Parts: sequence; C-alpha cells; structure tokens
Amino acid sequence: MTNKANVGVIGCGQISSIYLEAPSKFDILNFTACADIDMERARAQAQRYNVPKVCTVEELLADPDIDVILNLTIPNVHAQIGLAAIEAGKSTYSEKPLGIRREEGKALLEAGNAKNLRVGCAPDTFLGGGIQTCIQAINEGLIGEPVAATAFMLGHGPESWHPDPNFFYQPGAGPMFDMGPYYLTALISMLGPVRRVTGSSRITFPERTITSQAKYGTKIKVNTPTHIAGVLDFENGAVGSIIMSFDVWSHQLPRIEIYGTEGTLVVPDPNTFGGPVTVKTVQDKQWRELPLTHAYTENSRGIGLADMIHAMNSGRAHRASGALAYHVLDIMEAFNDASDQGKHIELTSQCKRPAPLNPGKHDWSEDL
Repeated sequence: MTNKANVGVIGCGQISSIYLEAPSKFDILNFTACADIDMERARAQAQRYNVPKVCTVEELLADPDIDVILNLTIPNVHAQIGLAAIEAGKSTYSEKPLGIRREEGKALLEAGNAKNLRVGCAPDTFLGGGIQTCIQAINEGLIGEPVAATAFMLGHGPESWHPDPNFFYQPGAGPMFDMGPYYLTALISMLGPVRRVTGSSRITFPERTITSQAKYGTKIKVNTPTHIAGVLDFENGAVGSIIMSFDVWSHQLPRIEIYGTEGTLVVPDPNTFGGPVTVKTVQDKQWRELPLTHAYTENSRGIGLADMIHAMNSGRAHRASGALAYHVLDIMEAFNDASDQGKHIELTSQCKRPAPLNPGKHDWSEDL
C-alpha cells in the first residue's frame, strides 16, 4: 500500500458528508468509491464530493484497488459490514458503535487480527484540541492525581426533531449506545481503561410518539433502556459516575468533569472537537479557561481514519482502535447486565490508553 490510501465508503447517509470533506484536512485519504443500498444517494454524494466511482457494496468490497473500507452504515450492521471488509482483505474503520453486542465486536477484532488487518472505530472526537488539552493537563499533573469523574447526557429523546427516530429506541441504541461512546471514549482517553462497572437502567415510557413532521403522530414501541445510571471503577483507581437518559425534560448538570487531588477540570462536549476547557485548582480563587494546546478544534471527523492509515504505514498502534471501541461496547453492555443481575460486572476486555497527539498541529511523521 502506498502512503496515500484508497478508501471506499459504504453508507452515504447524513454523516458521510463530513467524512467526505476529510481529505481537505488529511491528505493521506483518497476516497475512490461510494456504495449504498440506495444507489441514488451514493451517486449524489459521489458527485458532490468528486468521488470517481459509484458501485454496489459487493463491487466495492471486491475492488482490488481499495485499501480501506469506511463503514458508515446503520449500527446494527456495523459488525457485519466490518467482517465482510476483513474477509475481502481490507482494513476497516466504522462509525460508532463497533457493534451492538459483545459477540459481534469480538468476532470482528479476532478476524482482523487473524489477517493482520486494522479495525478502527469512531468516535475520534477525543483527538480534537479540546480533549487533547485536557489529556495534557492531566498528564502534567495540573489537578493532581485523578480521584473521580462524572459524565452526563440527559434529554428527552430525538422524536421531536429526527425524521425517523424509531431505531433510537431499539436494542443497540438508546441513550447509552447512541451517545455513550463519546463520553466513555473521552473518559478512557483521559483516565485509562475500566476495571469493573455497576449500574441501574429502566424504560420510563414504554411508547413514544413522533412529533417531527415526517412521521408526526407515529407511535414507537420502546425496546431498550432509556435511563441508565452507572458507576465505573477505572484501573488507575478513579471512580466514575455516568447518567445517559432520554427521560429527562431539563437539567443543569455538566457534561464531563474530572476531580483530582489538586483541583477540578471541566471537559468540553465530547461530541465536538474544540473547547472550552476550564479548571480550578487549590491555588485558584476562581475558574479559569485553559488555552487550547492542540489543533483540530473544528469538526475534524476522519482524523481517526487518517491516524489509522498513518499507523498502517509506520506499523505503530492507531488511536481510535477496535480494542478501544470494543472496551466501550463491553462497558455499555455491562451496565445493563449489572442492572439485570444486581451486582458489579468485572470487565474482560482490555485496551491501552490512546497515545496523545503532539501539541499544535500533529506531525504523523513523529509517530514512528
């Protein structure tokens, strides 16, 4: 494979647009083909972003000139498409989550390892300037030893604005599988992997009514927990608390905060790449905003894919890895297991804390 990788895109829905803009930021990416079950949608995106080829999924997987598959399909087929890519001899990078069940994620990682192919997975927002600034502050001891963390994402669900929200209330979705990957990935990037979890979950409203215009008045049967409260014991000794909910009308909770022996760090929205980052240490009389130390503060989706391809060229580990995504999947399922079984769940998955980026604009040639 040459330094610049030929990437085929499977799934040309709404999220594909920001990925197809990524070569303007990361010149190692070369999008060469688009595929979708809706061929008109694939043609439209290929034309809009000057992608030279439109083909079926089967044709794209069989194309010997494509090195990497960017998998932007719906969550319940992420693992299926990923396995098909590996079987076709191609590395794969997926939107989150890695899969909707542990068994899927484990099978995908094992298949990739067996063929010495890469498996990567979003979110890559933790590589943005905001959270990378937080990582540097923690690494430099600004707030002392991390003691605890909180993470909150609460709202009343997407049925008031999403044109087709039914899938949000089915297994593999809900607030934890939809938004949890952003929060959990951010926490792991700052604090490292998790040792065990416990939690409680519930379905508050067994039926939802769509109030967005496309399917106004349509009823949704809810088949997955919509309020999850969890506790995470990190391997480094820190204790995390997390709430993910589609059952809350309003709140005043922060998104993520890290509490250390010497101060508190307020982390920006993990679904974005920028700031602000604020801190208050034992020496500070008031909160202060930290200057962002790293680049990629605008929407830089695709940075994880670019990092994976750089890693393929150099032989190092990539940051938005399948192992990290599988650890997140394991945690998310474990919250529901803990609620059902009434106990702590010891995690069997493992991952390393991703290597931080260099301050400023990252130079991938230094990642050897």
